[in-house]
Amino acid sequence: MTSADSRESRGGAPGGGASADLQAYAVELRRMNGWINRMTHGFATRQGLHATDVQALAAILDAPAPLTPGALREHLGLTSGAVTACLDRLERAGHVRRVRESPDRRVVHVHYEPSARLAARDYFMPLAAATAQARARFDDDELATVLRFLLAMNEELDRELPPRR
Repeated sequence: MTSADSRESRGGAPGGGASADLQAYAVELRRMNGWINRMTHGFATRQGLHATDVQALAAILDAPAPLTPGALREHLGLTSGAVTACLDRLERAGHVRRVRESPDRRVVHVHYEPSARLAARDYFMPLAAATAQARARFDDDELATVLRFLLAMNEELDRELPPRR
């Protein structure tokens, strides 16, 4: 059975077009989330980290500017103590460094260490390769639509889901 056959048997259209129902989207989003979770847990295990630590690394990596522990706490929906423990583990493992680079010495920014980026890049290379192979199946207009959909999904999730506490 091909992926398209599998999608159709679950109620979705082969191309994910207008006739694909909400259930088909939910199934495929959960399936992709499962793969990403397995990879994240594998990386965490290999690095001697918790899965939450890897979520913190992703937030630090994706942030447009260095994060403060408070901003990271808000993003992850953790307590201050849990974020401190997470950052302690990440710092001990060489993934991040905390820097006081503001005139206000109480402000701490968290930076992702370049050597840790290499370890993550190497581990997640299969995900990058799968992404490149999947992208190659679509033209630029289709890719722009996919990206718009992902951005819209994240906007809706940001708006609808309260931070975890």
